[in-house]
Amino acid sequence: MARAHADEVDADSRFPLEAINALKANGLLSCSVAETAGGLGISLSELSRIARKLGSCCSSTGAIFAMHHGQLMSIDRRGTSERLRSLVDECVAHQLLLASSTSEVGLGGDPLASTCAVHRDGDHFTLTKNAPVISYAQYADAILVTARRDEDAAQHDQVLVVCRKNALELEQTSEWDVLGLRGTCSPGFMLNARGPVEDILDDYGILSSTTTLPVTHILFASVWLGIADGAIAKAALAVRRAARKSPSQTPPSALRLAELLAQHQQFVSLVAHCASEYERCADDHEHLTSTSFVLMMNNLKVSAATLVTDLLIKSLNICGIAGYRNNDELSLGRMVRDALSASIMVNNDRLLGNNAQMVRAFRG
Repeated sequence: MARAHADEVDADSRFPLEAINALKANGLLSCSVAETAGGLGISLSELSRIARKLGSCCSSTGAIFAMHHGQLMSIDRRGTSERLRSLVDECVAHQLLLASSTSEVGLGGDPLASTCAVHRDGDHFTLTKNAPVISYAQYADAILVTARRDEDAAQHDQVLVVCRKNALELEQTSEWDVLGLRGTCSPGFMLNARGPVEDILDDYGILSSTTTLPVTHILFASVWLGIADGAIAKAALAVRRAARKSPSQTPPSALRLAELLAQHQQFVSLVAHCASEYERCADDHEHLTSTSFVLMMNNLKVSAATLVTDLLIKSLNICGIAGYRNNDELSLGRMVRDALSASIMVNNDRLLGNNAQMVRAFRG
């Protein structure tokens, strides 16, 4: 379903409704929830494989899947209030779609800082956030929003607020006319929300480092790996075409493909290792917040973003003019454009800058 509508989703910059409905019909929007709670209880490695497959078919669908499960796993693993546990139950029963809003106008894309703040009035809160992007906001059943704990809190003293659709107002402030990942439908919004304080998770910094960011980095890397899978499949087809024209000779593009496959294997191993490492230490709070683990997750994101763009350009060179066309079986235009988003979604330079600060005292 995702593959069948991918080009249309991209061309029209529309939400991949058919693919998301298919995920819902198969219980895949709650598949990371434990079987005892009604989910499918799949591991992060299995979730990674699904994200990879979706990425190879429709990058926008894969990205939505990755963002949704980053939020759902955060609530499922760290939410303790009755209201938050009931949200997980609703996600299982009704296949709710969760979005997130971490970036804010004026902060340069830093997800771990906020200027907006939660205003508490007894047992209820109100919140206003000027967000430059919120992916699939108009299609989500709830948006998980970062904000300062209160009006007196510092920028990095954040909480995560569950803003439910029935208590949420969105005023669109920009258009989503972009190079790639067009189906994520991510314009800017002025967000106004209200609700009970039980919908607030404290200590977003800890929540982010132990669940949200590592899970999202792993799943996005899986989506980018899927894009590379699709491109390499087309490059291999181009080599077979060339070989058929000269059966007695190995086409020069075959050497390029052999190099490409070696680099792709490194990408596969990188994603698989990071997913299994997170599973191994998912309940070890000390390890998840350690410098070595944070460096690993940051390096995964930076390396995956670099690898996918490199593999896509090399695949395009193998496919030649056929890959450059938009109307050929070997067309790579959509995949290349989607892959270019990887280095600027949580900008690689920001992560490398964070790494540079940490490695000054790193001992291995």
